[in-house]
Amino acid sequence: MTPRKQPSQRSSLFAEGARRSPTEEPPKEAPLAARMRPRSLDEFVGQSHLLEQGSVLRTLIEEDKLRSVMLVGPAGTGKTSLAVLIARHTSAEFIQLSAVTSGVADVRRVVEEGRERLEATGRRTVLFIDEVHRFNKAQQDVLLPGVEAGWIVLVGATTESPFFSIIRPLLSRTVLFRLDSLTEADIRTILDRAVDDAERGIRGMKADGDALDAIANRSEGDARVALNGLEAAADRARTAGRSTVTLEDAEDAMRQRYLRYDRAGDKHYDVISAFIKSMRGSDPDAALAWLARMLQSGEDPRFIARRMIIFASEDVGMAQPQALPTAVAAAQAVEMVGMPEAQLNLAQATIALALAPKSNAVMRAISAAMHDVEEQGGGEVPENLKNVATPGRRRGPEERYKYPHDHPGGWVEQPYRPVGLEERTYWEPEPDLEVRKRRLVRVGAGGPRRRDGGAVGRHQRGSVRERA
Repeated sequence: MTPRKQPSQRSSLFAEGARRSPTEEPPKEAPLAARMRPRSLDEFVGQSHLLEQGSVLRTLIEEDKLRSVMLVGPAGTGKTSLAVLIARHTSAEFIQLSAVTSGVADVRRVVEEGRERLEATGRRTVLFIDEVHRFNKAQQDVLLPGVEAGWIVLVGATTESPFFSIIRPLLSRTVLFRLDSLTEADIRTILDRAVDDAERGIRGMKADGDALDAIANRSEGDARVALNGLEAAADRARTAGRSTVTLEDAEDAMRQRYLRYDRAGDKHYDVISAFIKSMRGSDPDAALAWLARMLQSGEDPRFIARRMIIFASEDVGMAQPQALPTAVAAAQAVEMVGMPEAQLNLAQATIALALAPKSNAVMRAISAAMHDVEEQGGGEVPENLKNVATPGRRRGPEERYKYPHDHPGGWVEQPYRPVGLEERTYWEPEPDLEVRKRRLVRVGAGGPRRRDGGAVGRHQRGSVRERA
């Protein structure tokens, strides 16, 4: 009988004490957010849709049958805490890497050790990678053999959309679980525990209810921000010789923490969604408010500009074709001018897109065409449109291409659509498109009115007369 291959002695990760176990209690000097991590699934606050009794994820964790998963959600919603709970429940070797500090060599070593461990002892390896979206394609490619063969069970955590940041082959080999922002009630529960826990909490300090409410309200669903704010408020009160955190302490701590949090661009997908929907709703004031928040928070202006380019075709389209060049010009201005001056260009384009007449006919047209291609195939190219330079191809008189410029008006009737899709119509503009284009007019000192006599909202005042 052939003995199992023994793990390589070169492995530093096999050595005792090579790394601190994530299941160990954090030191007393650790931040409050680290000390207050849940120690069991029952202590976990929020994400009931994932961790309620009988749910898929909870069952996989409790029965130690976890497969490769991707935990996706905003910062401070419990992704790392959930990974630590997985480490507490699993009998597998648990290894944690940070995509910020780890390279290809680190990943390749862990995958190889996972293979050796499985062959030598039959024990699985769970690899937790925080901020996995920061791995480049080469680093993610290294994970594929290990995940495919079962040498490692990957637990990835990301705050970004995995469909943009994770390569498709890796994404297809993992199960996706989305974590939601915590509610104010969830945050308040976590804060109450931090106050009541004499061993891990704020240690001998109390807190007024309105102070905890203020922290919960300003944390925007981020438990880490809330706990860091509570700890800062407690330090402020302690320095002042008080044993109770007051509303003033909380407001001062959260004002400073809130700015750092916003500049990190957290929850930017929610904010960009609000920005897009405000422009779609023709409210330039709201759109400018969301734009200002993103810029003040340090959001990449190129990301904003790209979304505006998409919006110009998706939500304005042929109702005002100039919207697309306007958005593209704003994106070019961001590259050529840079911040902070480019905020003027972004603001101008935002106002223009918000006030433009709206039409989603372009989106409906391409969506319908894509659906037909997906369901029915692309269809054959009509004979008259095929490449005439193909050797050996012969056509009859009725199959020849008719050059439109040789005919009156530069137009001639002939087949253009794919075979099998001849009767399909994709471009269907709204019947009231021209009315939408002429909707806003200026009517002197009495304020703007629509042609139908209705008052224009405050956000539409100052708009110029649209060409009829």
